[in-house]
Amino acid sequence: MTYEEVLQRINEKKAKVGVIGLGYVGLPLLRAFIRAGFSTIGFDIDETKVHKLNKGQSYIGHIPSQWIQEWISTGRFEATADMSRLNEPDAILICVPTPLNESRDPDLQYIEGTTQAIAKVLRRDQLVVLESTTYPGTTRQVMLPVLEATGLKVGQDFYLAFSPEREDPGNPNYSAERIPKVVGGIEPKSTELAAALYSHAVVQVIPVSCAEVAEACKILENTYRAVNIAMVNELKVLFQRLGIDIWEVIEAAKTKPFGFQAFYPGPGLGGHCIPIDPFYLSWLARRHGMTTRFIELAGEINTSMPEYVIHQVIKALNEHGKPLKGSKVCILGMAYKKDVDDPRESPSFALMEMLLDGGAIVTYNDPFIPKLPKMRHFRVPEMTSSELTPEFLASQDCVLIATDHSCYDYDFIVRHAPLIVDTRNATKNVKCGREKIRKA
Repeated sequence: MTYEEVLQRINEKKAKVGVIGLGYVGLPLLRAFIRAGFSTIGFDIDETKVHKLNKGQSYIGHIPSQWIQEWISTGRFEATADMSRLNEPDAILICVPTPLNESRDPDLQYIEGTTQAIAKVLRRDQLVVLESTTYPGTTRQVMLPVLEATGLKVGQDFYLAFSPEREDPGNPNYSAERIPKVVGGIEPKSTELAAALYSHAVVQVIPVSCAEVAEACKILENTYRAVNIAMVNELKVLFQRLGIDIWEVIEAAKTKPFGFQAFYPGPGLGGHCIPIDPFYLSWLARRHGMTTRFIELAGEINTSMPEYVIHQVIKALNEHGKPLKGSKVCILGMAYKKDVDDPRESPSFALMEMLLDGGAIVTYNDPFIPKLPKMRHFRVPEMTSSELTPEFLASQDCVLIATDHSCYDYDFIVRHAPLIVDTRNATKNVKCGREKIRKA
């Protein structure tokens, strides 16, 4: 086909869309394209996920099984673990993990493996778009050589672009189709085709001059958040020594109608983006003989927060005449943010590790995570969520609020627990028993 014919196929919604990586980003993205009228195919190396999806079952809390069942019943979706079928879709959207390795350098094994799988079956006229957050230059320097080694040429035989995912798991106000998409191609035709494709599925498309700008855009967004969260985390520690409530300060400051955006402290950073993405930029800077001092400092502050919280737990227990060793501590919330079942990079796992290392008897409760999953960077014991009965809460020496799920009855928790350490200001509206609460 000519470029014009490929564009026409997209605009007539005859193009089939393939999504690689059927997780917190991939499934909402599929929904956006299915609702727009496209036929889709989902790819994942996890055959358990594929099997569940083809049976109409969701494995993510905020993505109902009803969605999956509707996709299948309309004939617009199927899932597969067979990567040899990557030649079937006209557009391939890549939503795979981009973690850090042990030395906090970019780990591109999933992008590289996916690109090699595509290259094995790449055909003419396919559009490939990377959505996984990464450092500027990845699409051109890592993916393009592998794809062009097939003998096909970008902008002539196939098309390649980057469009950063902006998914906010569990946020009902911003589903995938309601979030603007930034798109940057390796060359102009790739940008135009990717922009045309996304324009059918999302509220707005913002084309930029190249893939590197789109890659840098996502890094900027997450670095901005990481740096500002680090600032309020540092102020939290300072204000605590001064006897000032950081949460009250933020509530007062955000009444200013200009020049201020509220960021909130916590027990550490979680999720796949903010704890990881800024370090991609730091790594890239080092390769170019520079240092990113703001990013490095923000990383130091944010990664020190779990240790600060544990110190506050020890201090609170000491006030009750108890050492950490042998004390019963229940962690409330293992997800990285409220009201989701997403444990990726959750600081709760760091808190659990530190408490166990200190000799505490640790339990947890999280209605979204009934059993602790295996984690890449943490030693996770086999443990299931404990029921928050009056007797259980009373038996604990300390309840540590790490994730402020909306479903928790904080009045009930404070009423029955002897001591609460609150890292999220979750107990702000509790009236009775405030003498039991310590903020951290």
